[in-house]
Parts: sequence; C-alpha cells; structure tokens
Amino acid sequence: MARIVGIDFGEKRVGIASTDPLQIIANGVTTLPPNEAIDFLKKFVLENEVELFVVGKPKTLSNEPAAVLEKVEKFVEVLKAKIPTIPVEFVDERFTSVLAQRTMIDGGLKKKERQNKALVDKISATIILQTYLESKRNNNF
Repeated sequence: MARIVGIDFGEKRVGIASTDPLQIIANGVTTLPPNEAIDFLKKFVLENEVELFVVGKPKTLSNEPAAVLEKVEKFVEVLKAKIPTIPVEFVDERFTSVLAQRTMIDGGLKKKERQNKALVDKISATIILQTYLESKRNNNF
C-alpha cells in the first residue's frame, strides 16, 4: 500500500500529514508557507509512495463555501499540474482547528505551546486525514 497525504491549506501556512504505508494512522509531517508546499510535496512523493492527496475543503457552519475556498482550489489546480499522477480528494474541514485545540489541551500542552499556529495547522492536517481514513473504513463495512 502507499501513503495518503493530508493537506490543510491556509493563506499563511499549509499543514501536511501522512499515513503510514499501511494507511492505519495519520501523523503530522510539517507546516510550511504556501509558496513552499508544492515543492515539499514533490520531494515527498519522490521519497515515498503516495496514492492520494486529501485536502481540507473550507466551509462555513451553514455548509456554504468559505471565503478561502477559491485559494484552496487554485492551490489544488497547481498541485494537480505539478504532480498529475496522484489524485486529489476533498474532505470537509469544519471544526478541525477546534478539534486541534482540543487535542492539544487533552495532550497536556501548555497555553503558550497551544498558541503555536504552525502546530495547530499540522494537527488540523492530521485530523483531516484521519477523518478521511475513518470515513473510508466505515464505507467498507
């Protein structure tokens, strides 16, 4: 099996997560500025077998597209052009930042550590990817 890569795109940072080769668990990989994310992913794909990119799709609480969706879609267009052999799927990313904060609190991180936005984005990418894995498993049963 190959890895699945989760991406939490933001205007300031892009959180990246990856599964293990057996696609059992998602782990945070890194957080990068948006202008460095595609090059990082190209290198990651060269070093690891990757079968899918899962990108968080920003929506409002009323299930409408969020303002940043257009930028996410442009990022995905570039991603598909630069790495055309790997498909891209979207996952609803509502509440991932809230879940990331809750995860850090539950993990015992101090308030100063929880204010690290890069860590929040990496954890959000992990949650996006874990959400995809769980929905995939649930649809197989």
